[in-house]
Amino acid sequence: MSVVEVTKANFEEEVLKAQVPVVIDFWASWCGPCQAQTPILEEVAEKLDGKVKVCKVNVDEQPAIAMEYRIASIPTLVFMHYGIFQKRLVGLSDQNTIEDTLISIIDGE
Repeated sequence: MSVVEVTKANFEEEVLKAQVPVVIDFWASWCGPCQAQTPILEEVAEKLDGKVKVCKVNVDEQPAIAMEYRIASIPTLVFMHYGIFQKRLVGLSDQNTIEDTLISIIDGE
């Protein structure tokens, strides 16, 4: 599964109604660490295809979503399951940390 770009228009469908754990990458095009996070998340999306959903929210284009989730710095990863907040990671995160967090959410079902 590829990474899904999320906006206010599709947030409910893509994130809140998802039947699998979701990791949301809050990012901006001018943010260097955010650019480094992208290939890591693409790898996670490919490796855990069908078990998780990986989404991206551009904080410059979707400030209402960023405010709702109290995003103070980027990159920030927010983990959701069945529309419920699970965990937050602030700063550039490595693939193992992201996968371990997602697997702990999956195993916690």
